[in-house]
Amino acid sequence: MGAVSKGKRNLITDIAGLRVGNAQDDHIKTGTTVLVADRPFTASVHVMGGAPGTRETDLLAPDKTVQQIDALVLSGGSAFGLDACSGVMDGLREMGRGFAIGDMRIPIVPGAIVFDLINGGAKEWDESPYRKLGRQALESAAPEFDIGTAGAGTGALAAMQKGGLGSASLTLPDGTTVGALVVVNALGSVTTPGDRHFWAAAFEIDGEFGGAGPDRVAGHIAPEPSRKEHAMMQVATEGTNTTIAIVATDAPLSKTQCHRLAVTAHDGMARAIVPSHTPLDGDLVFAVATGEATGVDQSAFREIAAAGATCLARAIARGVYAATPAAGDIMPTYRALNPES
Repeated sequence: MGAVSKGKRNLITDIAGLRVGNAQDDHIKTGTTVLVADRPFTASVHVMGGAPGTRETDLLAPDKTVQQIDALVLSGGSAFGLDACSGVMDGLREMGRGFAIGDMRIPIVPGAIVFDLINGGAKEWDESPYRKLGRQALESAAPEFDIGTAGAGTGALAAMQKGGLGSASLTLPDGTTVGALVVVNALGSVTTPGDRHFWAAAFEIDGEFGGAGPDRVAGHIAPEPSRKEHAMMQVATEGTNTTIAIVATDAPLSKTQCHRLAVTAHDGMARAIVPSHTPLDGDLVFAVATGEATGVDQSAFREIAAAGATCLARAIARGVYAATPAAGDIMPTYRALNPES
């Protein structure tokens, strides 16, 4: 049996056939990220936060009729951002993609959003920009894509520093690939008190988020006062937080197994963000399988699920580590707080 290793790109697109597209508006400090594949894929979802913002997620329940979808959307913009899914639908329809009903094809595009409306960007638009951003993100979808201050992570904020778009992957001993894609906009902190050490440090591979290692100080129980709440001047702390993610594999999971993968992947979120899954977060994980079959045995699934949680923890830290400063920011980046990293 071989060793587990990160994928060639260390991105969710190490899974063959998956592509990710980013589009953003740096003036508004917001953006959209789209996951699409060469063909429809199996997907499900699990929500553990108390304040989610979603579109078309009910049909991802294991008992619902639609078995495969055409794309997934992660977006900034709070409820406005759900319109990015419409832009993606427009583009997919033009490509001839979608669920066939008679002579019509309807692209199935679930999505989820984060709140990034109080982050220093200009929000005085006359018409929502998100439908256009969704279309642009779809058209830019490729195996290589930026993380950090990019796409849906452009305006994201965690408790103590800028958030961002993160991704990571693992290749299992049998050749199965697992990956994660995440927008980190959490109420909780991704770093221990002092801002240096990531909660996810135990899962880091090859210094992928700075190599600071685990915090040697034990007993961290109460979080530090949130810079995010202070930066927003406490005018809007409720409903302003969410971490939304996609965990994917090329294994032939059934829709029911995808749902269980989404459930177990939340473990990775809890390992990387403290606290997570609060009533003020909309924490959500989509799970995707590109393999063509009806499921894997329980032994194989256990390994895939464990890898999914690990990838998500790493992706969260990578997204924050990769964030870059921009004019008008109301919070510092991780690397501004740790210039030696």
